[in-house]
Amino acid sequence: MRILGLIPSRMESARFPDKPLVDIHGKSMIRRVYEQAIASEMLDEVYVVTDSNDIKAEIERYGGKCILTSSKPRNGTERCLEAYIKLDEEFDAIINIQGDEPYIQPQQIDLLADLMRDTKVNLGTLVIKDARPEAFISKSTIKVVLNKVGHALYFSRSPIPTNAKVFYRHIGMYAYRPDTLMEIVSLAPGVLETLESLEQLRWLENDYKIHVAETTHDSESVDTPDDLQYILEKYSGRNV
Repeated sequence: MRILGLIPSRMESARFPDKPLVDIHGKSMIRRVYEQAIASEMLDEVYVVTDSNDIKAEIERYGGKCILTSSKPRNGTERCLEAYIKLDEEFDAIINIQGDEPYIQPQQIDLLADLMRDTKVNLGTLVIKDARPEAFISKSTIKVVLNKVGHALYFSRSPIPTNAKVFYRHIGMYAYRPDTLMEIVSLAPGVLETLESLEQLRWLENDYKIHVAETTHDSESVDTPDDLQYILEKYSGRNV
């Protein structure tokens, strides 16, 4: 089975412009994500996908691979599809790795890739158990509820299920079959996606099953300058 790792990245973040190139303990954030991804044992190829020449130059400066896309994609999923079409190679699965999680673990990528060994799985993602009350009520933390066989029932910024002491927190990495990726990009946004600002709800509304793997390896995203400061303090002095 051939698996392609794609890391969508853009400079125009509303809350944190130019964040892919911010320095995190001596390396740019996008370089750290790329290095974590190529340490995966299950990815056959890894590319950063971006419309930014600055990001492309940063990745290629260290010998990394990059696919330059247009500025048309509205989200990471659309950017992955454009890059896959441009690459014009055959893969059995595509892993969409978030470009703003500098310490994403290779084991997380491998866990999601392993999920795709099952030919019945067309869409996959990751969750981790979380018991922090402040995370449960935070709208920036995406909560997930699952059915008995490990499929996602719903994703929300609100606290679900109500009064839970331990909940599933979404880690925003996705796996797709190439044909499924083409299908979901063609779907029109739905009511739930609009209300929650979560694109994966579009897939659920259209009756796509999202298979979920549970990881014990945590990773944090950098969405704001405050997030960056937290990461810098948390990993200060570590050999990373």
